[in-house]
Amino acid sequence: MKISAIKKAVEHYDLKSLEQAEEALMNEQSLPIEIEGEDEGEQLTHIIAAKEIRKEMESGVDSKQALRNYTQRVRNSIS
Repeated sequence: MKISAIKKAVEHYDLKSLEQAEEALMNEQSLPIEIEGEDEGEQLTHIIAAKEIRKEMESGVDSKQALRNYTQRVRNSIS
């Protein structure tokens, strides 16, 4: 998981585009948008993270705080 790739996806794509990209990966199709990642698994991780952040932003949270909230949830799940 690369925070810079997630931030880029959040900044450049809306929730619908991210959902379409996730569906394309799940159906083993080429991505309709550019998502950084060394392989499909990492790309999927970045898409899912960007979707969660975008959803939080739609509820009124700014992008920086939404990203912090997401990374904190990931850290807590690893601990």
